[in-house]
Amino acid sequence: MASFIPRKGPNGKRAWQAHIRRRGYPVQVRTFDSKAAAQAWAVGIEHEIDRGVFVSRAEAERTPLSDALQRYLAEITPTKKATTIARERNRVKVLMDLPLSRRSLASIKGSDIAAQVRDWQAHGKGANTIRLDLALLSHVFTAAGSVWGMESLGNPVKRIRGQRPKLPPGRTRRLTDGEEPRLLEAARADGGEVGPIIIWAIETAMRRGEIAAMRWEHVDRKARVLLIPETKTGTPRRVPLSSRALQVLDDLPRRLDGAVWSMRPDSISQAFERTCSTAGIEGLTFHDLRHEATSRLFEKALNPMQVAAITGHKTLQMLKRYTHLRAEDLVALIG
Repeated sequence: MASFIPRKGPNGKRAWQAHIRRRGYPVQVRTFDSKAAAQAWAVGIEHEIDRGVFVSRAEAERTPLSDALQRYLAEITPTKKATTIARERNRVKVLMDLPLSRRSLASIKGSDIAAQVRDWQAHGKGANTIRLDLALLSHVFTAAGSVWGMESLGNPVKRIRGQRPKLPPGRTRRLTDGEEPRLLEAARADGGEVGPIIIWAIETAMRRGEIAAMRWEHVDRKARVLLIPETKTGTPRRVPLSSRALQVLDDLPRRLDGAVWSMRPDSISQAFERTCSTAGIEGLTFHDLRHEATSRLFEKALNPMQVAAITGHKTLQMLKRYTHLRAEDLVALIG
């Protein structure tokens, strides 16, 4: 039988502490604002014990979200890629500042997560940033329930699937008539590696970080393939190389350190911005070249699976966001 003991709550008002003692089970204790709430909780716990399905909620009830975030950062984040580790550290720091982080894991409901999403939106937080914050929170709850022994803990983030903010439509910027030669002419005038890198990006649809990390030992000149051992999705892939891409490699000097390029991701973006400015081209980012390259692969009549094998997209939905076909280029295909 459960016992109920009156206590003085933190606000000075009377509270009720419920105690449940059963042989073979740890003592269950929880405090409520009213005796009725304490009794309802005790009935539920005893019913679970009688049915043999009881799992202790004690650890989930005494662990605040802030502690779980810190444990996640210490145990799970280090197993990820270096770039992901840096991003997750910043994201955890932001989440730690939320009032919600002071709540126990067991007390956080789907409605609390939905309220937090609305607060983020009211303060102008972007939909994709909110999506990434929710993904991290969801993984924390999953880890607590499956890895850290809190089997009774549900995942409140999964209960708000229909209330998550919709992502804005992807960028549709492509190179217009005459922009590619202007861009390459400006790159030649500026000198350095930016010109060959622009051609390489258009020919391979590779990400900026993947291009910067290229090494000569990963180039199979005979097979006309480049191995990318580390990708954003975590899955290595092999990229077929066009004749134009091979010509870029043939024109490059070999570096003693084995790297194909000396430029790092940030310096690639900075050099590309300067090149666009010199060429008088507005509204174009280096990442738009990946959109351009992906769209050109479809215009060459490759099917979605073939394009995805080249670009590394995991889902057709994401591949669609990177594809912007021009009706004029499809005329020849339909006859």
